[in-house]
This record gives sequence, C-alpha cells and structure tokens, in this order.
Amino acid sequence: MASFTTRVELHDADWSDYDLLHKKMAVQGFSRVITSDDGKRYQLPPAEYNFDGSASRADVLAKAKTAAAQVKTSYAVIVTESAGRTWSGLDAA
Repeated sequence: MASFTTRVELHDADWSDYDLLHKKMAVQGFSRVITSDDGKRYQLPPAEYNFDGSASRADVLAKAKTAAAQVKTSYAVIVTESAGRTWSGLDAA
C-alpha cells in the first residue's frame, strides 16, 4: 500500500472554501492526519492531505482534482508519493 501527500491550493478562496474542500477530500479517501511509526497521529498543515491505498500518483491526482473542482473552478494540486516521512512541529491530532 502506498502513501501520498497531496497539497491543494484553491485560487481566490477563503476559509469556508477550504472547510468545504476538507469534506470533499474526505469523500475521495483523503485524511488531514498522518500516523507516526509509534502510532501517534498528527495534523497536517493547512491544505495538505494524506492518501493511503493501492493507487498511482495519477489516480490520487484525479481524486484530488475531483474534490477541488467541486469547490472552485481554479485550483492547483501536487501529489507526492512517499517512501517515508519525517516531520517536526505538527500538532497532535
């Protein structure tokens, strides 16, 4: 199973647009939380999402675009497939 970090920028958006985006991304299987090796859960920075599953980067991009397009017509998305993650300063979820 692969893990992906996805960032979505909604153009000309406000916080209510991002609140709606979070809901639309969740429907597509994304989470705003990542889990460390010791099982602790951490909140991702704003507009970043995690996707775990049997999917390609193109599949994950398509899912993110589907969610973003339901909120705004203009947006940017980047998907990175993870071979492992290290972080600092994230809030516990």
